[in-house]
Amino acid sequence: MALVLYPNFSPFHFSVPYMVFTSEVAGKVLFNVKIVAENQNVKNSHPALIQADGGLNLLEQADFVVMCGWDKLEEAPSTALQQVLQRAYARGATIVGLCYGAYPLAYAGLLDGKKATTHWLGETDFQRRFPQVRLDCQSIYIEEGNVITSAGTAAGLDCCLAIVRRQYGVKTANQLARILVISPHREGGQAQFIEHPIARKTPNENINELLEYIRTRLADNYCIDELAARLNMSRSTFTRHFRKATGMAFNQWLIEVRLQTGRELLESTKLGIEAIAQQIGFHSATAFRQHFKRRHQISPKQWQKRFAGGYGEST
Repeated sequence: MALVLYPNFSPFHFSVPYMVFTSEVAGKVLFNVKIVAENQNVKNSHPALIQADGGLNLLEQADFVVMCGWDKLEEAPSTALQQVLQRAYARGATIVGLCYGAYPLAYAGLLDGKKATTHWLGETDFQRRFPQVRLDCQSIYIEEGNVITSAGTAAGLDCCLAIVRRQYGVKTANQLARILVISPHREGGQAQFIEHPIARKTPNENINELLEYIRTRLADNYCIDELAARLNMSRSTFTRHFRKATGMAFNQWLIEVRLQTGRELLESTKLGIEAIAQQIGFHSATAFRQHFKRRHQISPKQWQKRFAGGYGEST
């Protein structure tokens, strides 16, 4: 097992795979871990002193090569690092890119035509740089062939635990999860953490007034024809102007605003699911749950338990 450091590496991101893969379960060390750095001075990038065991030559025999992240997303790895990653992949080693560690794998061409993930903040940039990769930022981690990629730091922990599970089985992985005091397997994906900006103000003042009006009356029912008439527009003109101003169709925007308010209420109040559904305009707990689950891959109740910070569902 080789953990690859990179310039200006994050000690925290490095510590996640290091902690998992150097752990002992039932008195047995799971992996023989080597720390690899192309530039031996990389250890001086942070106050935390992490001494590399050697250079890129250590990757030539590693069964697992783990990129713990990447610093400058706009810069490709050195030719030497790309080539050693390519050789490791070609001989069947498992190549892992945790969080932004997907970037060096993509630069090296190892993700071409494959499904992969990375931190959701990098989604737009990654897609622009690597259109040949089938990026899925809804997933916590993705395994395709002998390449594994993960989302952010906590997802890297999930990914590393999945590797242990694959190598040693469920029993060992569950034992390790208990030692680390983490869940053996988390439900949901990155969707529960991704922030989707919703237009609050646009260049169109008429649309702005309408948005604010609806935000303060989410429990009401809305008809596009009536909204268009309110702005003295035809339905088609209203639809065109609304999409141009907000980037969304009206019904899509309305659902997103209702879900956003629903999340805020789940996190900050003791209201039950039925009460929240009525307050934000879904009018039934079933409709709220369906939209919420479709959007976040977890239920409103699970969201409330995970993010409410002490509040709980009362119904």
